[in-house]
Amino acid sequence: MAGGRAGAAVAPRTHVATDVALVATFAAFIAVCALLPAIHVAAMAVPITLQTFGVMLAGVVLGARRGVLAVLLYLAVGLAGLPVFAEGTGGLAVVGKPSFGYLLAFPVAAAIAGALVSLGRRVRAGRLPLVVFGAAMAGSLLATHPLGIAVMGWRLDMTPAQAIATGATFLPGDVVKNVLVAVVASAVFRAFPDMLYRRR
Repeated sequence: MAGGRAGAAVAPRTHVATDVALVATFAAFIAVCALLPAIHVAAMAVPITLQTFGVMLAGVVLGARRGVLAVLLYLAVGLAGLPVFAEGTGGLAVVGKPSFGYLLAFPVAAAIAGALVSLGRRVRAGRLPLVVFGAAMAGSLLATHPLGIAVMGWRLDMTPAQAIATGATFLPGDVVKNVLVAVVASAVFRAFPDMLYRRR
């Protein structure tokens, strides 16, 4: 009995340690994606970065709960002052930027993508990339774009039509990034099936 109790006590601690490591690793990965060179489009106040790739990958690979925690950790570190946001920025000054809505949307987008992958995880292996892609696009279209566009339009004093037209510039890039999310996540799930079938 004593051995059984000891084993039961070790298992939860192991799960917690694994979760903490995964959350921290993906938070760092999102930061790396944000710090890679950004693409500036003429007349665009918000640069194109790989942040959303890291956010969506965290959501679909870790699941909704851990994915959100990874994104929140990343945001907390950045708002605390470390230069982990796009173009090496950080601190509370980002709250006043036109791009702040996109940051606010990231945890919601990760939650949507992670939850949808969890719901569709029992599909045949060949269809899994489509499920992941669809989940990532849902996160983009339901959270990242609406909130990001709304705040950007408000901060730049745009009409709704202007804000939507400007925000639509990001959509082709998001499609490409979400295709990459599907490819990378599917490879992770093939190598580590527990990441898909035993999500916590």
